[in-house]
Amino acid sequence: MQLFENISMALASVKSNKMRSALTMLGIIIGIAAVIAIETVGNSMTGSVTDSMAGMGASNISVSVVQKSANDTSGTAQGVTLRRFMDSKPSDADLITDAMMQDFLDAFPGKVDHIELTQQVGSGTVAKYSDPTTTITATVSGANAATLENLDTDSQILCGRWLDDDKDAGRKVACVSEKFVEQAIGGTAQDAIGKAVTLTINKDLYTFYIEGVYRYTEDSYSSMFSGTDDDSIQTDFYIPLDVAKSIAGAGAGYQSITVVADGTAVNVTSFVDTVGDFFASYYTRNDSWTVSASSLASLLDSMSSMLGTVSLGISAIAALSLLVGGIGVMNIMMVSVTERTREIGTRKALGAPAAAIRMQFITESVILCLIGGIAGILLGLALGAGLSKAVGYAARPSLTAIVVAVGFSMAIGVFFGYYPANKAAKLDPIEALRYE
Repeated sequence: MQLFENISMALASVKSNKMRSALTMLGIIIGIAAVIAIETVGNSMTGSVTDSMAGMGASNISVSVVQKSANDTSGTAQGVTLRRFMDSKPSDADLITDAMMQDFLDAFPGKVDHIELTQQVGSGTVAKYSDPTTTITATVSGANAATLENLDTDSQILCGRWLDDDKDAGRKVACVSEKFVEQAIGGTAQDAIGKAVTLTINKDLYTFYIEGVYRYTEDSYSSMFSGTDDDSIQTDFYIPLDVAKSIAGAGAGYQSITVVADGTAVNVTSFVDTVGDFFASYYTRNDSWTVSASSLASLLDSMSSMLGTVSLGISAIAALSLLVGGIGVMNIMMVSVTERTREIGTRKALGAPAAAIRMQFITESVILCLIGGIAGILLGLALGAGLSKAVGYAARPSLTAIVVAVGFSMAIGVFFGYYPANKAAKLDPIEALRYE
């Protein structure tokens, strides 16, 4: 009952001194709004980055053969001296082999979903179907079945099938996009199956037979020119891995592979080191080359940590305005105690204990800060949504930040309201009644 009475008196005091109350709450409002807006924008950026990287393959671990540095002793056998002048490109003996990959799969059953292998060949040109005097370009690359079957989900096979590692080994067959069919062959995707297309690759002519046609999506292509003209679009032309290696003159191994971990079975971030250490163990006696592993998941953790640190730093600066606002609350409450000295004296003369007087002014201080906190939250959410939209991200308010903001504003009310409240509680009732 006393609490409701204190709240009622606090609201009446705030209402009777609107301008003063508004000025008192300004610092609280600005501080809370800044913190909420910063957290909203930070969450929006982090969430968007997370979603984008998840779409790019957050479970992908890139394993690459890299040069050993002069001071790199990890993975180097005792007694092996690094050459001062190292080859700029690994030899066939330095590459990751099929046997290494099979050993890796055998060592970590259930933890690896698949391994993606590719071999870049280069650009291939072919005469345009509707205008033989014009050529169009396709990016020719070899890929294993796992790579093709796990392309962007929008790049689904429309007609025919994806390449098969065993059935298509050594065959001059290809999977092309429906856009390539439209430009280079003509007709429908179904009509293109089995047809031959001749590409010029590095000044040599190669004829391939279309085995599959997949859906064209702009997001699926890393090689694409600007503009909307069909002639400017460059699509991917997939051929069997061994055929691609033969055309490119590459060795039997791979300078880089992509290990796709089973995200439900392992923590990708920690699994990266395990993958790197496993493959690096094959290079302990190699005096020039080793293997390094990295993943989008670890990059995502680093970016999230960086964004969190920036948000925390800016929030700490914004929190200074809360401190200023709290000092303002204390000053105003001191003024309020002074103005209401006779009222305090009357209450104490009528038997009100010091604790009741103290609680009355603490409640008023908390109510003042709470109103300012709620106003700050609403303003912060509006600013956060506006800023997130301005930079192209979906607004993602932080519930934790909102709860902390409310609790912090109430804590400020108690902390900075206690001194004025305690001063009011200690007033002598006789002196208070004599106060003019």
